[in-house]
Amino acid sequence: MQHMAQPFSIKIFCPEGSPSGLRIISKSHWDGCGVVCPRALLPEAKIRNEFLKTGVYVLVGPSEESDLPKIYVGEGDPVGPRLDTHNHDLNKDFWTWLIFFTATNGGLNKAHVQYLEARLIQYAKEAKRANVENQNVPQLPTLSEADRSDTESFLFDMMSIFPLAGLNVFEKGMQIGNELVIDSKGITARGYETEEGFKVLQGSMATTSEVYSIPRYLFELRKELVKQNVLIQKEGSMEFVQDYVFNSPSTASGVVLGRSANGRIEWKDYQGRTLKELQEKKME
Repeated sequence: MQHMAQPFSIKIFCPEGSPSGLRIISKSHWDGCGVVCPRALLPEAKIRNEFLKTGVYVLVGPSEESDLPKIYVGEGDPVGPRLDTHNHDLNKDFWTWLIFFTATNGGLNKAHVQYLEARLIQYAKEAKRANVENQNVPQLPTLSEADRSDTESFLFDMMSIFPLAGLNVFEKGMQIGNELVIDSKGITARGYETEEGFKVLQGSMATTSEVYSIPRYLFELRKELVKQNVLIQKEGSMEFVQDYVFNSPSTASGVVLGRSANGRIEWKDYQGRTLKELQEKKME
């Protein structure tokens, strides 16, 4: 997203007094509202005013196929009835919680939320950090230049809230620190730390097979990355055909090497200093 980052504050209201229950999220200088709701609380929560407005939502749950979460992006005018439908839809039985966004001033209409829906699906499919239940990316509705600009601005604020709600599936991550490398047994991979984890760069290599003792989550993740065409077969190795953000340096190094691997030791700069050494030097 092409906005310059600015400091902001977030207010999270827990109407039931539980930090893991229903949460209403507002942001400084923003006319939007985010709502996080566990699925179990939806029948009681759906009578709230926020659920009666036009909005865009994300259903979130675990995936049986891999360690990646599963999501479904949708829109509703209003959002409440659509969420109620999903709560009774056996074809979308995976989700355990949801997050949706509305405008506190009623400024979102059907075309706006269709635009937001399409953009979120686009981001999720490009990031490939989740199993996206939406089969296709919808066409963007026709908006005036001014409306499109306002809706992109609303989307920018949404994107700053998703990580605070525990959902990191739409962004590819901004670089922190220098580029690091793994160079082992003919495998060369490059990457760097980000705010959301560790990004392995396009063109990096990975082993074609795993050791017998590889942890199950790494085995399943490698398989999922092949399925999503993040990793493709090359002569003697696998290759990353896009940048990809992992949740930790060790997960990244484990996927690259096909085994358990301490990313703080495996990832090194071009002077041979490990990520662990570089992190400790920053703390001095």
